[in-house]
Amino acid sequence: MEQLIKQLDQYRKDIEAYMTATAETAEEFRIKYLGTKGIVKSVMGEMKNVAPEERKHFGQILNEFKQTVEEKYHQLKESSAEKTETAGAAFDYSLPADNFLTGSRHPLSIVRSRIISIFSRLGFAVAEGPEIEDDWHNFGSMNLPEDHPARDMQDTFYINNSKEEGIWLLRTHTSNVQARVMEKQKPPIRVICPGRVYRNETVSARAHCFFHQVEGLCVDTNISFADLKHTLYFFVKEMFGSDVKIRFRPSYFPFTEPSAEMDISCLICEGDGCAVCKHTGWVEILGSGMVHPKVLENFDIDPNKYTGFAFGMGMERICQLLYRVNDLRLYSQNDIRFLQQFTGSV
Repeated sequence: MEQLIKQLDQYRKDIEAYMTATAETAEEFRIKYLGTKGIVKSVMGEMKNVAPEERKHFGQILNEFKQTVEEKYHQLKESSAEKTETAGAAFDYSLPADNFLTGSRHPLSIVRSRIISIFSRLGFAVAEGPEIEDDWHNFGSMNLPEDHPARDMQDTFYINNSKEEGIWLLRTHTSNVQARVMEKQKPPIRVICPGRVYRNETVSARAHCFFHQVEGLCVDTNISFADLKHTLYFFVKEMFGSDVKIRFRPSYFPFTEPSAEMDISCLICEGDGCAVCKHTGWVEILGSGMVHPKVLENFDIDPNKYTGFAFGMGMERICQLLYRVNDLRLYSQNDIRFLQQFTGSV
């Protein structure tokens, strides 16, 4: 017991050595003396080694020591708080403020908002769906036979390719959202489906393993190819300006019949010919067509009563034409020098 009392006297001398402190040293003192593994808890544990007749006297000594430590900690804490207030009062509020870098919206977000804004004026709602999809909603319901090239492993990221357990994959287009809309909603239907899609391709300036699409679907009575053309003409004029020239070319898609691709006059060379338009003066921006009757039948929509049109475009291609961005990798590299060039105006 005498040895422990001497040790307590030494602790008191060490405590008195703490005169003033910062918040950091006050916290250091608390941990050292009052922490769960601190000195106070350690000396309290010595009570079990004290003879029963001396425990009352020794207990008083320990309580006094504990009170001394707590009082010292409160003094240090108050001292550090006063220093902080003094330092804050010394701040010169007349100094000019630091420059803060303001953020800007991503170019793909800007384009996405503009596309949604344009089609919303035509009565199109926004629909979204899962990026991990089953084979039926991604391929089968869209009239893609099992031997179609788009199903090849070189194009699609398959998660599970077992027919017994169900085929799951990363969606290759946002047509799966159209499928899920037709599955739950009967005509009239008028939606656009923006989102990220995935293809098993080598990453380069012109290709990426993921990119962004906006697809549109309109199903109702008496929908014609003229409605499709009028809708897309309106979109192009609103997006690129009234001086842009437009043309349709016959094409093939398994989910539309008839099908067409849409070209606009190159905005970079104004139709004179450049590397972007491959010296043709035209740039393809989307695919479109009338919804195939088989697709409508897959969702119990009577093709004799209802018709519809669909279209799909890549947001990166629209960005390329609007902002002259020729490298797809820039969109996902998070280079602040690239992102700061966009104001985010819609």
